[in-house]
Order: sequence, then C-alpha cells, then structure tokens
Amino acid sequence: MALRRKLQSLTLQQHNRLFSTSILNPDSKTPLTSLEKSRAALSLLQSEKNPERILDICRAAALTPESHLDRLAYSKAISKLRESQYYEGIRGFINESLTRPDFKSERFVSHFIVLYGQAGLIKDAVNLFDKMPEMGIPRNVKSLNSLLSSCILAGEYGEMKRIFSEFPKKYGLEPDLDTYNTVLKGFCESGSSNSAHSILTEMERNRIKPNATTFSVAIAGFYKEEKFSDVEKMMELMKKNRTKAGISIYNVKIQSLCKLKKSAEARKILEDILAKDMKPNSATYTNLIYGFCKEGKLDEAKSLFQEMTVDWRLKPDAECYFTIVYYLCKGQDFELALSICKDSMALNWVPNITTMKLLANGLVSIGKVDEAKEIIGTMKEKFPKTADKWAHIEEGLPKVE
Repeated sequence: MALRRKLQSLTLQQHNRLFSTSILNPDSKTPLTSLEKSRAALSLLQSEKNPERILDICRAAALTPESHLDRLAYSKAISKLRESQYYEGIRGFINESLTRPDFKSERFVSHFIVLYGQAGLIKDAVNLFDKMPEMGIPRNVKSLNSLLSSCILAGEYGEMKRIFSEFPKKYGLEPDLDTYNTVLKGFCESGSSNSAHSILTEMERNRIKPNATTFSVAIAGFYKEEKFSDVEKMMELMKKNRTKAGISIYNVKIQSLCKLKKSAEARKILEDILAKDMKPNSATYTNLIYGFCKEGKLDEAKSLFQEMTVDWRLKPDAECYFTIVYYLCKGQDFELALSICKDSMALNWVPNITTMKLLANGLVSIGKVDEAKEIIGTMKEKFPKTADKWAHIEEGLPKVE
C-alpha cells in the first residue's frame, strides 16, 4: 500500500512538471526551474485575458508569496481576474492556495488578505482574518495592518475606519507605527487629511514616535486638498519631533505641487534644496519633468532631462524616459523624441505601443519615413509575439505626398 502511494505521488509530480512546462513554455523539452516558471508566468500574464487560462498559468508556476517575482505574478493575475469580474475564480484560487501545507504561516495568510483587498473582496479579507486561529495561525498586528491595507486597496475607507476603531480592542492587538501610517494613508487618500491631527495626537498619547513616512503621507494629503497652511504645520511638527526633513519629504512636496499644476513653485523647492547643500535624486527631477510636461512646458522639461543625463547620480529611470518621449511626441518634437527613445531602448526600456505609434506616425509626418520603419523594425525584433501588430501599423503609416 505504501509503495502504491509513493508511485502515485511520483506519477502526480511528473504530471505536474509536464503540465507546467507545457503551459509556461510549450517549446521546452526539459522541466523548468522555479525561477524560469516565475518569469514565464509573469510574461504570459501580461497579455492573457482568458480567466481560466490565467488560473492555469498560476497553477502551473506553483506561485509562492515568498518570491518577489511570484508576488508580482499574483498581483497581476488578481488584477486581471477582477477586470473580468471573475470573483468566484479569485476565491477558489486563494482558497486552493491556502490548502498548501507550506502556506500555513501569518506571513502568507497576510499576503492573501491583501490580495482579497486588491480584488475588491473586503468581506472575504475580513473572514480570512477572523478564521486565522482555526487555521492554527495566531493573529498579530502585522495581519491587522494587512487587513487595513486591504481595505485601502479596495477603496473601503469606512470599513478601514471601523476595523481600526474596533479590532485592536476586540482581538487584543496593540497598534504599531505601521498601523498608524497605514490608517493615515487611508484617511488622506479618501479626502480626510484633517484626521492626521487626531492620528498624531493618538500616537503621542500611545508613545509611538512618527517617522518620515508619517509626515510624508500627511503632507501629500494636505497638498491634495490644497490645505497649504497644514503642510507648514506638519513641517514645524517635524522639527519639534526631531524628524529630519530629508530629500524624500521634499520630493513629496515637489510631486504634490506638480500634480496641482504648480510646477514653477515646485522648481523653487529644488532651488531651496540646492541652496541647503542637499542632494536631489532622480525622483526629484522625474517629478518635475512630469509636472512641466503635463503643463505643456516642454523647454523646462527638456532642460531638466539634460541635467539628469550629465550627472551620473541622477540617471533617468524607465518611467522618466517614457514620460518625456510621450510628451515630446504630443508636442511634435519628433526628432528629439526619437533620439531619447533610442537611448531608452538601448537600455532595454521600450515605451508602450501608444507612444511608439505616436512616434512612428510623427516621424512620417516630418518626412522621416525610414526612421519610422527602423523603429517598427526594432519593435518587431524585440517583440516577435506582436510582430503582426507592428506589421499592421507599418502598413497603415501615413503616406508622405
């Protein structure tokens, strides 16, 4: 009997290996490693739309929240399943995952609580939190914080407030710094930044010292509601608490002003940073570039981008490249957009199809058909799976008279 079970187990394992290989990489003749499975799954999930196929990909990859790549894959899968409104599939997949013996830990259960929030299934998140002791997993403040984050992801700010108010006492849990920072984020996102004052008062009463994240969240919230005097109150409170206003705080101020289309004011903050002998970073410049681009002030954006390219400490990231290429195309500066796009692609950072189509059509409009075809040829080479789509775009390029 024992031998039979062992043979059945070996047969099942072999079947699972063959199943995962056939789903994730049909051309492979050898079983994939865990890392190869994760990469293949993440790549397939980017374009897959069939809900059942999405679940098959996840099962084939044997995802685990322990892996960073797998956490990204879980998140991508849940987002796509939510878009398809396949909630039963989400519930089934998470329940199926929870039956795995190696997932019986607070860390993994907390991850699934967050995924329920991402799916908009906050009642399921609360139910999972409630039944943790039945699973042999004690609740703690980390799982409470995950539940609060789940509420924010689901946009259930009223439920977040109820849980924060009732659950610590109900379950004998002591809120920590992460608890308060999470709740503060929820209040600020929901347009209730004034609650920051009462949160900070409660933290002081409970002898929990706020950190830079606490103040960053509050400052962003007050900017969002254009309560500028409260921003200054937070800056003063930081001094009182001896919390250093580092570059991250100033980046929040710059980003917030840029979102309000006050990029000129944000630029003055950069000047203040430099006057204080502080070192701005790439995020400082990226936020400003985005702000000036959104306001149509491309000369300012181009000047800042040039500063980044000559300072090795301020190297633009992929998002910065994508932003400036897109807005240069919108502003019809196609030659500079092409130059920067080539630099980006040399780093294996390729703008999305919308931007690339804008660039290709724009190059044709200024008589640079060969350059447009070169860009399309590069896209075909880099992304053979979408070669047909690019061929169609190439056929549809405007003709120069």
